[in-house]
Amino acid sequence: MAKQKFKTEVSQLLQLIIHSLYSNKEIFLRELVSNSSDALDKLRYLNLTDKKYKKITLDPKISISFINTDKQKTLTISDNGIGMDKEDLIASLGTIARSGTKKFLENLSGDSKKDSNLIGQFGVGFYSCFMVSDKVEVVTKKALDNKAYLWKSDGKTGFTIKEVEKENSGTKITLFLNENGHEYTNRWSIDSIVKKYSDHIAFPIELHYIEEKDKKVENKVEQVNSASAFWKKSKSTLKDKDYNEFYKTISGNNDNPLMHIHTQAEGQLVYSTLFYIPKTAPFDMFRADYKSSIKLYINRVFITDDDKELMPTYLRFVQGIIDSEDLPLNVSREILQKNQILEKIKKNSTKKLLSEFKNILDSDKKKYIEFFSQYGIPLKEGLYQDFENKDSLLDLMCFKTNKSDEYITLKEYVDKMQKNQKSIFFLTGSKLSELKNSPLLEVCNKKNIQVLLMDHEIDEMVFGAMQKYKDYDFKSINHANALEEIQDKDNKEKKKEKVEPFIKKVKKVLGDKVKDVVSSSRLSDSPACVVADSNDPTAQMQDLMKQMGQSGLPDAKPIFEINPDHKIIKKLSKMSKNKQFDDSVMLLFDQALLVSNIKIDNPGEFISRINKVLEKSL
Repeated sequence: MAKQKFKTEVSQLLQLIIHSLYSNKEIFLRELVSNSSDALDKLRYLNLTDKKYKKITLDPKISISFINTDKQKTLTISDNGIGMDKEDLIASLGTIARSGTKKFLENLSGDSKKDSNLIGQFGVGFYSCFMVSDKVEVVTKKALDNKAYLWKSDGKTGFTIKEVEKENSGTKITLFLNENGHEYTNRWSIDSIVKKYSDHIAFPIELHYIEEKDKKVENKVEQVNSASAFWKKSKSTLKDKDYNEFYKTISGNNDNPLMHIHTQAEGQLVYSTLFYIPKTAPFDMFRADYKSSIKLYINRVFITDDDKELMPTYLRFVQGIIDSEDLPLNVSREILQKNQILEKIKKNSTKKLLSEFKNILDSDKKKYIEFFSQYGIPLKEGLYQDFENKDSLLDLMCFKTNKSDEYITLKEYVDKMQKNQKSIFFLTGSKLSELKNSPLLEVCNKKNIQVLLMDHEIDEMVFGAMQKYKDYDFKSINHANALEEIQDKDNKEKKKEKVEPFIKKVKKVLGDKVKDVVSSSRLSDSPACVVADSNDPTAQMQDLMKQMGQSGLPDAKPIFEINPDHKIIKKLSKMSKNKQFDDSVMLLFDQALLVSNIKIDNPGEFISRINKVLEKSL
């Protein structure tokens, strides 16, 4: 019997598989089980569609057995599927990496964990078994064929094929395990791997093993997979209780989820998704190295739960499953990122999730607020990450206002706008309590105009760059001139002329500490405030940029606004410019900075000025 050579540089290839992909060697069992499942699927399909195969009685199953003795350590995987003839053996097992060995070799990165996922994408899935074995024997008989064949190889030089006897169709693969594979002659390790990768394959996987009990030896057969995929079940047959129980099995969380979203898509793309939203945010949600909670399956075969490309980063809190029937088995992580099918699934899933969030907002606002309080911040990230879904995300935003502690949406804000109001006003800062008491709100409070209060640093980044919601401009009242549309312009000009001499004196005191000093029409109860120029970043934004490493940027000076109607300003305007005047102006300026949560240059001088005022008043 002549030995046939492999059709590529197999020695080099297999050595690379053994040594480069070694750390994830357990995937060999996934590959062999998946091949058996495909063989069963093919026979089942032919049984339904081809008259020649209808006489075959189907009892589809996959069997795994092992021998663990001092002399022999083998692992056997068998199925009663379609089987192979001689031509199939040569084509399937005698041609390695038909999609291109060269490309396979070029894509090896040296990272064994990463490279292990390349197996299968390049037609080398079967050959992963040589990571754990010195020799492999394949006995197979094609359905409706009279001949059976034995394929043998050491995975180095080539293979042999000869005719043998086999009663039924199907394939039996026996691995003669090397030292690296001895652990797979263990009932529990096999059980664990099958449950990890192949639990949801549609066919039963039976594990055959010997059990010694009370000095008696028994041959045991145990089904080690569930042979069903929960997410493939019809939604009409499932209840909330069923979804909750399944969530607990895949998440390790004892609490029920806040909600679930189950999709079964058919058409150009066939896939199923089952997403869960936990009640509380994952502990690592704001860590750069957060753990993805989406499991990718291909035809019920587990592929990975460690790929952050399966979901946009702003939806990283979503847990669940994606199962595609259109992706090639065992797609690598590098290819996942570029795969058009998966990109479409990701795109569709994102839109579906956002749509479901909106449905909950419309139907059960209390439940939605519970959701938003946990996940509002990452959703805001989406506003600058996902331009395509920006409008949908804006509809999901909720805010507290100067008028209410209850959350309102942008739509609700617009519905309650004043007649002369054309913009959506917002105020950013670090604490909600500080924002509520901000002097910048005074004119809005007086005129019963709602202002959105944003107390997280991400708000500064997101809404500072956000231009519109529908036909309404976003305007930050942290900036000068933001409230012009609601102010009496004629009255403003009269006040400006009246205090112009006083403003000049204030400018001389403050010097380059400010960009400008102006008469304010936004203040009613406070003597002064600070705002940013319309084209400048706010003080909070400047701090944030410094935290992000942009320390080389010049500081933007604030604009100092004074209230000409306030008693303090009226008294100061009558005072001659002297040391007391200068100290009073500096006190007002530092006070305005502190109220806006901006650091003052010299706290010691500030305290000294306050003490002088106290001395005179006591």
